[in-house]
Amino acid sequence: MTRWTVILAAAGALAAAGPATANLTITPTFGGSITSDLNAAAIEATINSAILTYEHLFTNPIDVAITFQEGGGLGGSSFSLFDISYSAFSTALYNNAHTTMNATQLAAVAANPISLFNPVTGTNDILMKCANIDALFGNGASGCASAGTITLNTSLTTPGSPGSASQYSLLTVVEHEIDEILGLGSTLGLGLSGQTCGFSPNTGPCTNVPSPEDLFRYASDGTRSFTTATTNAYFSIDGTTDLAQFNNTNNGADHADWQSGAVPRVQDAFGTPGASPTLGPAEIAALTAIGYNVPEPGTYALFAIGIAGLLRLRRRQRA
Repeated sequence: MTRWTVILAAAGALAAAGPATANLTITPTFGGSITSDLNAAAIEATINSAILTYEHLFTNPIDVAITFQEGGGLGGSSFSLFDISYSAFSTALYNNAHTTMNATQLAAVAANPISLFNPVTGTNDILMKCANIDALFGNGASGCASAGTITLNTSLTTPGSPGSASQYSLLTVVEHEIDEILGLGSTLGLGLSGQTCGFSPNTGPCTNVPSPEDLFRYASDGTRSFTTATTNAYFSIDGTTDLAQFNNTNNGADHADWQSGAVPRVQDAFGTPGASPTLGPAEIAALTAIGYNVPEPGTYALFAIGIAGLLRLRRRQRA
């Protein structure tokens, strides 16, 4: 699904964290294109239903403000990126994992220990979104008034605008885009040419700086991957067990989306008409790995339900 990106100034030191909320809260603002829609009530109810899924699942005490509007495509998100020191990020991820003692996060930091340089491309920084910064560094640490904007084509969804073709589940599209506002996504293919990232004396092109989810991108032989030169790129917490295959081809979709397959999932690169997948184990694992907290033993229960099926679909392929 299409997205647009804004690069903001590098942030070596983060803003002071504001008051914490009781749990993860998503505060929606509905644009006029939605509020004036003749089917606004059903559209807003579906968006609110998706929001409740995240609020009931994740326990980070942050408030994520998102604007929702209607537009073209199927779904898209716009957001800001901050250039954060990798040392600060890896320390925050480590501290969060050892506070929550969440199995997925502990495995994530074991594969990505505290370091001055990221293990994917070796730069001293990482590109992060507002909500992910707040999740790891504290509510309001990013200084963002809004985490981003989600655009939905309600002429294609159910529920949707009057006369909608009703081909795609609105709930699925909303969840896909919320995942990306919260921090899922790759910097591969974002068109960051001409931007300079990093912290002196180690500065360089932003195209060489990964996102948090890129830390879990592996080739078929278990080595890290940060290229679209091969289609074999997988989402894995530890580089051994694949939880999903990335859409790693230049087909117009995001490189951090899952490769669309026989079993539709929320983060698939292309929607499946008539299918209504909801947030599943692979999406939850990805969000947990980058710093969103699912209390134990809930994580184990979620994985028990879904991981076995995922593993049947995809075991490590060898080169």
